[in-house]
Amino acid sequence: MLIVGAGFAGLGTAIRLLERGIEDFVILERGDDVGGTWRDNSYPGAACDIPSLLYSYSFEQNPKWSRAYSGGSEILGYIQRMVDKHQLRRFIKFGVDVTGLTFDDSTGMWTADTAAGEIFAGRCAVMAAGPLANVSWPDIRGLDSYTGHKIHSARWDHDYDMSGKHVAVIGTGASGVQIIPELVKTAARVKVFQRTPGWVLPRLDFQHPDWAQRVFGSSPAVQNLARQAWYWTHEAAAVGMVWDTPVTTLIQWIAKANLRRQISDPWVRRQLTPDFRAGCKRMLMTSDYYAALEKDNCKLITWPIATLSPNGIRTADGIEHDVDCIVFATGFDVCKAGTPFPIAGLGGRKLADEWSGGAYAYKSVNVSGYPNLFFTFGPNSGPGHNSALVYMEAQIDYIVQAIGIVRNKDLLTLDVRKDRQDRFNEDIQRRLGKTTWNSGCQSWYLTEDGKNTTMFPGFATQFARQLRTVELDDYSFTSGAAASSATPSPL
Repeated sequence: MLIVGAGFAGLGTAIRLLERGIEDFVILERGDDVGGTWRDNSYPGAACDIPSLLYSYSFEQNPKWSRAYSGGSEILGYIQRMVDKHQLRRFIKFGVDVTGLTFDDSTGMWTADTAAGEIFAGRCAVMAAGPLANVSWPDIRGLDSYTGHKIHSARWDHDYDMSGKHVAVIGTGASGVQIIPELVKTAARVKVFQRTPGWVLPRLDFQHPDWAQRVFGSSPAVQNLARQAWYWTHEAAAVGMVWDTPVTTLIQWIAKANLRRQISDPWVRRQLTPDFRAGCKRMLMTSDYYAALEKDNCKLITWPIATLSPNGIRTADGIEHDVDCIVFATGFDVCKAGTPFPIAGLGGRKLADEWSGGAYAYKSVNVSGYPNLFFTFGPNSGPGHNSALVYMEAQIDYIVQAIGIVRNKDLLTLDVRKDRQDRFNEDIQRRLGKTTWNSGCQSWYLTEDGKNTTMFPGFATQFARQLRTVELDDYSFTSGAAASSATPSPL
């Protein structure tokens, strides 16, 4: 069995497989360590905007979270301890860059080609690479002409000293609003280049006192109660963040009050006020971004970038901004209409071709014509209000249940029926039309023609409920002695 990726999804899948007594799998990881996005995102101020008690697996809870919203290094530590506890490194092949997956109709096996030429094979394959794996560089003129230092938020250069430097930050999304408050502490001057403002809500962070950590450690039920409190608080927020309701207006009022409280200049407040409904784009959770913009050594620039020049950035008003370093807080290349590498299914069909008009799947985990292939964080599984790990855990449990069926029933293939897949996606797209994400703004949630292939139009509870049980009536399958599981290994 093949698992692609050793981040949260791949490791969670491995743990659940081990709990079922399944050990014949290999995890293919292109990096040199575990952690996925939390290994790559080590920039100053990196943190999660979901409470740590909720941004963790229910089957692998951590009573030792130091604060409500933990930093990236603490989250990475949680992942590493999880790996050590379950001895997962014995299943991981590091430095293996998968370049393609191909299904063999005759044997019912998936083979993974790699950049080094090594080939791996398995009865089932789990795509656990995640949507936030490949960095996104902006399409800006003169990108290669700039001769100063360039840093991407997801590939932070820890050897570069920002002290006394003039620094530009391009991007004011989730990573940008975390980086900027840290940069103003050390850099001589920080210029923030904003294309579109986002709705900002304060992040009510606080330390978990030692006594609380002791209680969580000795009484897991108490920690679970705290987790459930966070969960249902976030579920309630869906009423205003998934759908456009009076609660959406209330959220905007709170965000505007937060803006008025922290930004003194009315003109700057206007530049920081979005012209779209709250929730249409990702909400930004931060309590120190606005305060950073108020610092004497920080300046917000909203003129469009015309080009990069050898010494810095030229904006559309003709001003040259000379800087020592440019930080690109421009996020990830989220693949909405393709695949991270070629995937060939039954009869050689190409998934990239089938997804050319926008990705789709059945319940986000299966695609018809690609038997025994499973996706974590597949199409339309994005949360707009709750923890991604709640969604991911539901997918993992469904996938492991399906893999168990393949093994226990000695199946050669398990393939979702196209009619069930089509019916599911027609319903998803109909429901998405009523959400804030489809209310008119352009975001990474949407394809260029406006199709939402990213988000799930409902509560996290609804998402998890649909994945509770694998209904065999929704699948076609073939059986045969060839389906006996073989240990995946290089061919």
